[in-house]
Amino acid sequence: MNDGLLLEGVSVMRGGLTICRDVTLAVPRGEITVLLGANGAGKTTLLDGVMGLAPLAGGAIRFGSRRIDGMPVYRRAAQGLAYVEQGRSVFAGLTVAQNIAVVDRSRAALAAAFELFPQLAGKRDVRADRLSGGEQQMLVIARALATRPTLLLIDELSLGLAPTVARSLLDVLAEQARQGMGVLLVEQFAEAALRVGATAHIMQSGRIARSEACGILLQDHASVLSPYFLAGTGADRDAGDSPR
Repeated sequence: MNDGLLLEGVSVMRGGLTICRDVTLAVPRGEITVLLGANGAGKTTLLDGVMGLAPLAGGAIRFGSRRIDGMPVYRRAAQGLAYVEQGRSVFAGLTVAQNIAVVDRSRAALAAAFELFPQLAGKRDVRADRLSGGEQQMLVIARALATRPTLLLIDELSLGLAPTVARSLLDVLAEQARQGMGVLLVEQFAEAALRVGATAHIMQSGRIARSEACGILLQDHASVLSPYFLAGTGADRDAGDSPR
């Protein structure tokens, strides 16, 4: 897996505390890798650590042939990483077209965004803060993809969205994966994520508790998905997984 993302024994800190401990996982290109876990399990903290927004307490992060854990955020982005953070972080005072132009001012980038999300095409001159939640999430994803990443980190894709909108966005990610992009997806709708993913990792209290093919986990609701929704509501809660 020399063209994807590899975490080797990664521990990540937040607020002076080590939240994620000894995490090892791979995110190949051409696949969606799903990261599941209860609120507070450390999922957001792990993604922040990969992107360089939270400090590591140990381990190594490799992307392709390079070790990137010592790189600043902008250099990781230049290597081909993109991050869609939780909370639909649009530039509220800018229009749809201007949001895309922040990362790529070319007509081709705008055309690609509208081809991916036709619903945005009729709102190119509408301010982002006047879009629906689903449209804002489309815009954030389109803006991330305008950087032409080889690997996309995405945190809580469907947070606050109707299930039908969430499924349509998951379909977009699945198509991007088929075209060769790697995706590391944190998602609250576990079953929907498992249906588009290849491999899933379940986090509990900052550690990987189980790694399995998504198809196997889909058949194991009783022992996997129920604890996923019910566990982890106590002392392991961290600000990175709290709603923003």
